[in-house]
Amino acid sequence: MDRVVRWGVLATGGIAATFAEDLRSLPGSEVVAVASRTETSARAFAERFGIPRAYGDWASLAADDEVDVVYVATPHSAHREAAALCLEAGKHVLCEKAFTLNAREAEELVKLARDRGLFLMEAMWTYCDPVVRRMTELVRDGAIGDVRTVQADFGITGPFGAGHRLRDPALGGGALLDLGVYPVSFAQLLLGEPDRVQADALLSPEGVDLHTAMLLGWSEAGASALLNCSIVADTPRTASITGTKGRIDFPPGFFHPERFVLHRPGHDPEEFTAEGSGAAGEGLRGLQFEQAEVARALRAGETESPLVPLDGSLAVMRTLDAVRDRIGVRYPADG
Repeated sequence: MDRVVRWGVLATGGIAATFAEDLRSLPGSEVVAVASRTETSARAFAERFGIPRAYGDWASLAADDEVDVVYVATPHSAHREAAALCLEAGKHVLCEKAFTLNAREAEELVKLARDRGLFLMEAMWTYCDPVVRRMTELVRDGAIGDVRTVQADFGITGPFGAGHRLRDPALGGGALLDLGVYPVSFAQLLLGEPDRVQADALLSPEGVDLHTAMLLGWSEAGASALLNCSIVADTPRTASITGTKGRIDFPPGFFHPERFVLHRPGHDPEEFTAEGSGAAGEGLRGLQFEQAEVARALRAGETESPLVPLDGSLAVMRTLDAVRDRIGVRYPADG
């Protein structure tokens, strides 16, 4: 693909708007169509961002011959339905995280994409951020020795009332899939899939997690991760990686960082940044990095991204399932 990458945006919520804003900064890519469950919402979104076509149903977007790739921005309870619809219509897909409600749904999407030879990627923007990529290079080059611990947290306060989507089991509510996916993905970026999962949580009257603490373990690596997520507590939203020869600290906002600090015995602290990194800068939020990776992969004829591999997304979903099993959270879609 050597022409402009033509995007369709499926859903019109806040993250879809951020996506459309950031895409304006990416040369060689443009949003050409948007879809919502209502034509009114789709048209309002199209007018806001200068998008030529607006659809009041998802199927019309999936059938649009002028769309190369669809960004699925629905709540995660609809990710499987929306992404499968687009894949079945022959569209490449970038799907928001959490990838799906459970690992079974994720496996179905991955199989569908692989069977059809289509590109599919979870929108884990953290993995595409140049600062995070710089960190992983340092860790893999042995800058802090063997990783022994990872600590990360992502908590916010609403308040989120009983009618909010984050409190609705049918919509995959709770802290884990909305926020916990970040610290879990961060730990697994460095250590892969854990072989031990422990968790404890505070549950809402509706049966979703308001706050979850996780302890993940990797027997062969001799490593562990202490992770927290919450929709009732404003946590620091920091991360730290400790190895046998040093430590890396991320300031608040570790999931879209502008910098990190490397600490090693006998050395002054070293601060690392990366060109064009972080969410700030020209009003961008940081989604341009995942957008650029999708465009690069499509132009290269790749059906999976090496930065956000599908096997990695499946492994994260298995961990999230294991955490929900430990804390007793089930969704209607689990069956």
